[in-house]
Amino acid sequence: QVQLVESGGGLVQPGGSLRLSCACSGFTFSVYTMSWYRQAPGKERELAARIGPAGEIINIADSVKGRFTISRDNGKNTLYLQMNSLKPDDTAVYYCKASGYPVWGQGTQVTVST
Repeated sequence: QVQLVESGGGLVQPGGSLRLSCACSGFTFSVYTMSWYRQAPGKERELAARIGPAGEIINIADSVKGRFTISRDNGKNTLYLQMNSLKPDDTAVYYCKASGYPVWGQGTQVTVST
């Protein structure tokens, strides 16, 4: 079955960096568009970034543009999100998702705070 396992979250000070990973299995990772979503406390889940099968960037949310970079390694079935210049507003649970599959992982918590 489809499995998505996010990791790499944690507590970081404003201005810091984190790199999230999403290990994927149960489907042919290399042919699917992949996305990172995030959900802040009390808010709806929102798209942060989306990448095509060959690594082409499809969408980056305005709120993270210039600070976050989405990438993938098709040989390792892994999706990444490099997050720089983090702000308190980036605090959220981050999830990865494969387009076309109604499956979510457990997410990874990112907290940006002093």
